[in-house]
Amino acid sequence: QVQLVESGGGLVQAGGSLRLSCTASGRTFRSVLGWFRQAPGKEREFVGAIGFSTGTTYSAASVKGRFTVSRDNAKNTVYLQMNGLAPEDTATYYCAAGPVAQDMSVPASYGTWGQGTQVTVSS
Repeated sequence: QVQLVESGGGLVQAGGSLRLSCTASGRTFRSVLGWFRQAPGKEREFVGAIGFSTGTTYSAASVKGRFTVSRDNAKNTVYLQMNGLAPEDTATYYCAAGPVAQDMSVPASYGTWGQGTQVTVSS
């Protein structure tokens, strides 16, 4: 059973950067670690994902070129580097773990979720 703990959220001005971390405990081999975000009143939105063993990455079109997913296998940690932040990026960000599936951009593909970390971007 995988457990996930996110960190790194906070308040940042528009145009700034933040790096979120998601540390996993348990078996992560052959897992995909994904990042989602959810703003108040909106559905949970896929941001990006990475194969923990392969390093293959997946990114949402809305953040491509600004957000990057990476991992450090030695630390069992996945990162979400966010650059060029805008107020519309304000949300609670969640990491999630699941087996490789046909569509890694849907929440239903993930069985384990972290508690979330708040990112607020001021204009």
